[in-house]
Amino acid sequence: MSSLPRLIAINVGNTRSHIGLFEDGRVERSERFLNTDLAAIMQYLTGMWNPAGSGRAGRAAAADGGGAGPAILVASVNEPMAMKVTSAIKDQLQAEVYRVGDDVPVPIGQQLDPETMTGVDRLLNAAAAYDILKQACVVVDAGTALTVDFVDGQGTFHGGAIAPGASLQLKSLHQYTAALPELTFHAPDTEAFGRSTAQAMYHGVFHGIRGMVQRLVEQYAEAYGAFPMVVATGGDAQTLFGEEPLVDRIVPDLTLLGIEVAAKYALQEGPAEAADDDLG
Repeated sequence: MSSLPRLIAINVGNTRSHIGLFEDGRVERSERFLNTDLAAIMQYLTGMWNPAGSGRAGRAAAADGGGAGPAILVASVNEPMAMKVTSAIKDQLQAEVYRVGDDVPVPIGQQLDPETMTGVDRLLNAAAAYDILKQACVVVDAGTALTVDFVDGQGTFHGGAIAPGASLQLKSLHQYTAALPELTFHAPDTEAFGRSTAQAMYHGVFHGIRGMVQRLVEQYAEAYGAFPMVVATGGDAQTLFGEEPLVDRIVPDLTLLGIEVAAKYALQEGPAEAADDDLG
């Protein structure tokens, strides 16, 4: 199936923005940036928009035969930051920006309470996972928040669970206690017991999240009547689930893949036929 020749997909999260360049439906490169560093975000985007140059000279080169820039799609759960990124793109690149959810719908069925407003990142993860797997699956997104969502065998999103992510749990322990230290998340040591305060905190957060995910997957399987595949994404996915047999695949670019799927559907070209190794 044909794809957009070039696409810049931007997922603006609570803490970081994830940016990827697609060439003919494949992720050529991607990177995450802290939302506090808008200059770095725009430098990266400028290089994607016109690798041969930027600013007035780059636009002149495109006008002389360098070709138009790629389509730009933005998805966000952080509207203030998304507005900053969108405004900077229009100002510095003079490019059109399409918003996922407003200009471009997310191609996923939903079975949720009518008043529910679901984060677009959760829907995009579900759309990407089902579009490629074509079967029931659980999608775990380990970011600032940790979500564990279920998609059935017909491609319908049923929602799931939302919890604080690993870094947010550690931050809360530090902020709301008198003596617990401020820590940057990483996996605990291999000791059975946390023999220092820091290791005890790492053990609690790391194993607490893994145990929660395992129980939720079992709960979804019981309700569905079959055991689904489990796909993980997000900045902490590798640390949390790299050695976890429950998780079948870790896909760092899953949300970006969902944006690319949404772009294909917006062109009314039918379901994306990405290769299965996109989830490898």
